[in-house]
Formats: sequence, C-alpha cells, structure tokens
Amino acid sequence: MTIKLYCFGESGNSYKAALPLELAGFDWEPVFVDFFNGEARTPDYRAINPMGEAPVFIDGDLKMTQSGVIQQWIIEQTGKFGGKTPEEEREVLRWQFWDNHKGSSQFGMTRFLMNFLPEKHRNADVIAFNVGRVKGALNVLESELTQRDWLVGSDVTMADLSCCSYLYYPEPFGFDRDDYPAISRWLDRIADLPGWKHPYDLMPGSPADRA
Repeated sequence: MTIKLYCFGESGNSYKAALPLELAGFDWEPVFVDFFNGEARTPDYRAINPMGEAPVFIDGDLKMTQSGVIQQWIIEQTGKFGGKTPEEEREVLRWQFWDNHKGSSQFGMTRFLMNFLPEKHRNADVIAFNVGRVKGALNVLESELTQRDWLVGSDVTMADLSCCSYLYYPEPFGFDRDDYPAISRWLDRIADLPGWKHPYDLMPGSPADRA
C-alpha cells in the first residue's frame, strides 16, 4: 500500500518527512494541503489532524502527525538515518529537538512574516527581532559544521535532515549561503545524496502556483 503524506511544498516541516521518505526509497505519494487557502482549518482536515498541521502520514491504519515522529518511524523501519550507538542516537534526538525549538521554528516563522504574510501586516520591528534569532541559530549550525561534515557521526542522520529543512528555500528570511560557508557545503553534501529533491520538486505547492 502506498504511503500518503499530507503536505505542501512551502512547508519545511513537511519536507522533514518527505525527504527521508524519498531518500529511504519508500513507496509514497504527496497529498496536497491547500494551506494558504485555509484547508488546514476546515472541519474535514481537522478530522484528519485535530492539530491542523502538516505533515500527516497515513499508511493503512497507521496515522502519524509531527515530522519528528514520522522521522523516528523511518529510522525504526529502515535502520537508516539514526545513530550507530546509543550515544549517537541521543545526539540525533538532541539536534532534532534543537531544530524544532531554535532552528525551524525561527526559520519558518521569519520566512512566513517576510514573504507570505500580507504586506500590510508586516511589522519591521518584529521581523528584525526574528531575523536576529535566525542568525543566532545559524551561527550555532555554522560553528558545528566547521568541525565536521555531518551533525552526528560519520554519515547523514535525521539530525541533518531535520536541521536542513528550511535552508533550501529561495525566499529571504535572513539566511544567505554566502555568509555561512560550512552550512553551504553541508547543504551541498545533502543535495548530493541519491534521491534528493528540492522541496518544491518533491511536494506540490509553491509561491509560483499562487502568483
């Protein structure tokens, strides 16, 4: 049975689930969530996910929400992208939790405020504050990646696939690859993995579709 992933191209959190599904070779298909026209707030969608979020993973009777949970299932099913020792497994989790709180949460919010919120509602002071938090998180990543090729161990893990999720998007949110050479090299390493696809190529929905 084909796995269904409710997702949309602009969603870095959806990409956290879609990319490892693709890299691990699962039979899966995206189900477009029309987030920007309010689908996630409808009763029909809340029946699928009461949290009103994407992604949602459905495989027969198995339903999961939250990208970190889906990532953990992929590790359990395939043995891929997890740590090779208990210590590395905990380190992968540490980076996933850091990303959810300090990375993607800042990147996603700032990108939304700068690009997808109607211009009349954009507050320059709020955006400047958020850009500061973005740069703080990027500095943490840059410092780590100047010391190693991957965030944990000697190969790609869910730590990398979680933390990279918003950094391939072209819309501005305070991240310029030229300013972060170690991050840029790391993103290239991930993009060189067999099966890698850009989020707008992997999932339906992009700003161009709404232009």
